[in-house]
Amino acid sequence: MSSQILNSINHQKIEHTPIWLMRQAGRYLPEYREIRAKAGSFLNLCKNPELATVVTLQPLKRFDLDAAILFSDILVIPEAMGMELNFVENEGPKFSNKIMTEQDIDNLDLNDMLAKLEYVFAAIKNCKGELNSTPLIGFSGSPFTLACYMIEGGSSKDYVNAKRWLYNNPELSHKLLNKLSDAIIQYLIKQIESGVDIVMLFDSWGGVLSDAAYLEFSLPYLEKILKNIPQVNHLGSKLPRIVFTKGGGLWLNKISAIGADVIGLDWNINIGEARTIVPANIALQGNLDPVLLAIGDRNALKKEVTRILGSYRAANGFNNTGHVFNLGHGVLQITNPDNVAYLVDLVHELSRA
Repeated sequence: MSSQILNSINHQKIEHTPIWLMRQAGRYLPEYREIRAKAGSFLNLCKNPELATVVTLQPLKRFDLDAAILFSDILVIPEAMGMELNFVENEGPKFSNKIMTEQDIDNLDLNDMLAKLEYVFAAIKNCKGELNSTPLIGFSGSPFTLACYMIEGGSSKDYVNAKRWLYNNPELSHKLLNKLSDAIIQYLIKQIESGVDIVMLFDSWGGVLSDAAYLEFSLPYLEKILKNIPQVNHLGSKLPRIVFTKGGGLWLNKISAIGADVIGLDWNINIGEARTIVPANIALQGNLDPVLLAIGDRNALKKEVTRILGSYRAANGFNNTGHVFNLGHGVLQITNPDNVAYLVDLVHELSRA
């Protein structure tokens, strides 16, 4: 398979800087909300391969995106390991049996996890049958990010309970993180066998950690996963692996050493500076502030896109390759789809110039 995104990641010639967006399939699209209502719940939608396929493809029918990302959720892994997951309207995910003791960790079951996640692999196969040459991105949450939700019982503003575990129960924390790493490895291998062209690890909450805690409780487990999943896809072609630690700009040199092919950036670091830190053989992904896309001021948006593309290009020998344009986090629900259409066309136009 040849595509703009794969060529850019592989530092080959490209016609334009490729772009896809985290949460490009989601609540900002009216057609998504219709399918979500039809499914009855967010989790039902994730578990219905036919509807998940429709939602995965919706943004590609609207926008000239360079990749699709599978519609699913990072928390399907702990649910398949035996945790009781619900998505509460206006509150987000909730686990009714959160991790509180060592016995709770022991109760997490990997034995039939993949069988319970068959709906994910079926959706991947469905999507690949529809996408032709457009690459499909599969993904997982990182061990630390999953552990945060599992220990907190849901979302959190301060992660007090998760951090208490790290500091007061480091051995149990490592036991949980190792078990989650093993689950993620199995899950991503099966996604790769099912046909995804790229995989991404979302270390969404790694940036809430101190320097020492990140280097002990997050980064080593990202590295463990990368060392144990294939570097080629089911057809034997190179399979890019993306690592994204939100708030991870402090650790770019260390993240560069764990084996990722692409490093995702949030909006808190200049992408040109990141290019001078990260070795040239590793591509960069990012890094527009999603609030700017939601606001939709086209003059401001064009100015910032021009700055990001120019900063990268200047630091990369006036060459676009090795850059995948994206947001620094997911598309916000309040975003007007017209803003997304403008952004995608703008990135293509300016990077061709």
